[in-house]
Amino acid sequence: MTGDDSTAHHVGITVSDLEETLAFYRDVLGLSVLDRFSVSGEAFSEAVDVPDASADFAHLEGGGVRIELVAYDPKGDEADADALNRPGATHLGLAVDDLESTYERLPGDVETLSEPRTTATGTTICFLRDPEGNLVELLEA
Repeated sequence: MTGDDSTAHHVGITVSDLEETLAFYRDVLGLSVLDRFSVSGEAFSEAVDVPDASADFAHLEGGGVRIELVAYDPKGDEADADALNRPGATHLGLAVDDLESTYERLPGDVETLSEPRTTATGTTICFLRDPEGNLVELLEA
């Protein structure tokens, strides 16, 4: 890139049910809601390359980077997010102070890939899925 250096502004996650997914990130993971808004119009549709698009957004505080949840109208096809080792797979990583206690406080209906595990690097990790099936890594360094 040339010119100004880039800085992280947000990580975007497209969802089909904004209210349910927002409740998960706010109530289960404890993130604060920074802003909510809607966008539509020709400039937006052209920018996202979705004819007649409109979208509802929620921005959450993610420790210095915003987490953007966005629900589009019209909705697109569902993406396959089953395996982390699939090229193009994505996940959101969130640091926590005490992963064991965070894991123990998760509601019983939250799907996890495993219990917390400490890797060879000394980082304790646990992957779970949000209500949309998106992968979220909780980690304690």
